[in-house]
Amino acid sequence: MKGARHLGSPIKDSNNQVVFLKHRLNAFMDLLDAIDPEEADLDDIDRMIEIVEEMDAKCREFRNREE
Repeated sequence: MKGARHLGSPIKDSNNQVVFLKHRLNAFMDLLDAIDPEEADLDDIDRMIEIVEEMDAKCREFRNREE
């Protein structure tokens, strides 16, 4: 995704952390908009769970860097 950082990239600046999370949240919202609830399959659900878990991991990582 344009402007988003790879999950392995260290992001130390809190402004960049917020930007990263906004990009990931936007990707999640785009995925939700694109999925037809009547046709969603297990792969779609797994991808949504993966994005949420990635955001959670990044939030914990950012929080640990602040301590």
